[in-house]
Amino acid sequence: MPLWISWFLSSKGNEYFCEVEEDYILDRFNLTGLNTEVQHYAQALDMITDNLDEEIQDDLRGNLDLQARLLYGLIHSRWIVTARGLAKMLEKYKRADFGRCPRVLCQSQPLLPVGLTDAPYEKSVKLYCGRCEDIYSPKSSRHGSIDGAYFGTSFPHLLFLVYPNLIPPKSGPVELGIPARGSDVEGSRRSRRVREEEAQAEGVGEATSTATVALKADRYRPRIFGFQVNEIAKLQRWQEAVRDRQITRLEELEGNAA
Repeated sequence: MPLWISWFLSSKGNEYFCEVEEDYILDRFNLTGLNTEVQHYAQALDMITDNLDEEIQDDLRGNLDLQARLLYGLIHSRWIVTARGLAKMLEKYKRADFGRCPRVLCQSQPLLPVGLTDAPYEKSVKLYCGRCEDIYSPKSSRHGSIDGAYFGTSFPHLLFLVYPNLIPPKSGPVELGIPARGSDVEGSRRSRRVREEEAQAEGVGEATSTATVALKADRYRPRIFGFQVNEIAKLQRWQEAVRDRQITRLEELEGNAA
């Protein structure tokens, strides 16, 4: 292992990262497009692989260290969705290196790191629970400052796709009932958008209703390479249909009370 990678992995706050094999880094095909994301790309790559010229100026070396961290993080996000990368992250997952779910009913389910976007400098890393299928912020501020792009949006869901035996069991079976027809789903989404726009148009000083608060609630949507996971997507459509019925009932109750 190159000395720079060994130093980086042993630094406090970098416990979420795994070792990217040197052969993978040296294969330029795996790094396609990263030269547009990283300044001083060639020198940063040399720093990661311990081939940097020692006579480089000190003022440039400080900036190169930041760029090397960025480059390694972006390479890391590509590496962990390969077969060998998934195997290495699986070892860390089994040791619960990423922490455990704070939700009581998840019974200390181990978590997995995930990014909310694949673009760097936008969102910090979050932790995904495969049992409740929600995301949480890391407890440590060191981990909370890690860029989410260094893990990407697909990693935890691809891990469970490759290792389906690791998918955590839920507390009970989900009764999806009769799947909604396409027109019903689209109509439900359309009506939800209309109500959301109406809720946003309300005055700031006005009292906020329970239905309005429910409409503003956001949720995490697992995706693999931009596509929503099928079974989870089906479940979420059912959950949103239930939520729409509950919001409609709340609006009727609040209307009668007024």
